[in-house]
Amino acid sequence: MTMKVRIGISLADSSFDDHNPEALLSFIDDCERWNIDSVWVSDRIVAPRPTLDPIVFMAYLASRMRNMKFGTSALVLPTRQPVLLAKQLATLDYLCKGRLLLVVGLGGDDSRDFEAAGVRKEERGKRGNEAIILMKKLWSEENVNFDGQFYSVHDLTLLPRPHQKGGPPIWVGGRSKAALRRVGKLADGWLVSSCTPQEVAFGIETIRNHAVEAGREVPEDHYGVLIPYFIAADSDEAERTAGPSIRRRQDLAPQEYCALGTTEQIRRKLQEYIDAGATKFVMRPSGPKESLDAQVKTLAKEVIPALQTPFSQTERLERLG
Repeated sequence: MTMKVRIGISLADSSFDDHNPEALLSFIDDCERWNIDSVWVSDRIVAPRPTLDPIVFMAYLASRMRNMKFGTSALVLPTRQPVLLAKQLATLDYLCKGRLLLVVGLGGDDSRDFEAAGVRKEERGKRGNEAIILMKKLWSEENVNFDGQFYSVHDLTLLPRPHQKGGPPIWVGGRSKAALRRVGKLADGWLVSSCTPQEVAFGIETIRNHAVEAGREVPEDHYGVLIPYFIAADSDEAERTAGPSIRRRQDLAPQEYCALGTTEQIRRKLQEYIDAGATKFVMRPSGPKESLDAQVKTLAKEVIPALQTPFSQTERLERLG
């Protein structure tokens, strides 16, 4: 089986003027014109910088974009009521004809979102597990009955169904032991960030083992990585220019888990992840705001074509709606 490599762009760290939404929308239009596969939005209620609600934002994107897919990386599942969320996402997937991509997570340890949502942080793992199970049932079954510790429904049917049969696949983020176990036992895919190629290979093998124990299988092309990147004359210059936004770990240098340097160096780094078993990529442009357009355009023109699997005729027609 030939795995399809797909490469999208994260909007998470893009520093747009919050008084000028047209700058953001113009950038998204450019991404579609450059044939970027997908754009990805983050989810924060309480943050030191302006943030957009991902559900509302993606609904707007669905009406604006013709070709690109869009997704969350990652939607903080425990802060959302799963029945309402399942209804919102089913509606969105139905209207955009299946272009919705979904990665969920449990939120950071230092996040204030749990307090804002009235959720105890220590409950987030169990809440997330229940939400995944319940949402899958609501997208695929009628007269759903579910009695959990946190969520319960009785004789509930959600219509219309999502465009994607069974609903959009639910991918899980995170690199902890619990996250890997959650992917193998409950989820449909894995999108991890701040990981080396070696750690990705180990994570994929661990997930496969958990899936076998649970009597299920995670599709081989449902493993992905979110990678901060910056294109420059060499990797050292890229690291200096990108600044502190790429320093996500204390135990490793950024060059271990970021893509930094020339376009050839970027391609080689992505190939290392492909060799480790990942086929889906969310690239997070780093560095000064004024370099954003050039960074993404260069990636689209000089990196993506060398690695991304060409779209088939059927896929091209689907992307045109």
